[in-house]
Amino acid sequence: MPGHFEPIPGGGAAVALDEVEISIIRSLAVQLMELIGPGPGGDAPDDPLAELFAEGPSEPPSDPVLHRLFPDAYGGPGNEEATTDKADEQRAHSAEFRRFTENDLRAGKREDALAVIRSLDALTSAGEGGAVLKLSPVESLRWMRALNDLRLAIGTRLDITDEEDTDLLYRLPDEDPRKPMVMAYLWLGGLQETLVETLMP
Repeated sequence: MPGHFEPIPGGGAAVALDEVEISIIRSLAVQLMELIGPGPGGDAPDDPLAELFAEGPSEPPSDPVLHRLFPDAYGGPGNEEATTDKADEQRAHSAEFRRFTENDLRAGKREDALAVIRSLDALTSAGEGGAVLKLSPVESLRWMRALNDLRLAIGTRLDITDEEDTDLLYRLPDEDPRKPMVMAYLWLGGLQETLVETLMP
């Protein structure tokens, strides 16, 4: 079980984590929450009904990581051959789609990251040097989505766009300042892969 998820009775998953691993995942999840930010009315709106109908932004985020986490729904990279009229139409559709969906998407990603933090806090509160993290099926899905978001965020910061970029990361010298983030990226990828395999029927 060390370093990878395994299935447990009831449909959940479990993984053994040491103190350093727990600290790394928790820190990254906190940073992800801070990057995503609170909802449009803060985390505790006075009027939940008004929050339900609040409109989100219509422009894509300027931060590359947020743009990767909340991409345009229409067009975007790889669609350079579109005519000007078609590109304008796609931008308008993307803006409309973003306005009505981004707040909910952000809330979901915050909740997934918070679920990771809470489950890790429950482990560290026991004061043990390491522990076995046991997740229910619902918690496993939250973890899977959060691990994906963390890898997208780190991959964007590392400028990873395809598998060839990932192959180059394995050959980085130890003195390269990106090395710690690369190691986290690869390790989270292994965790995510085994969690996905565990949840597959």
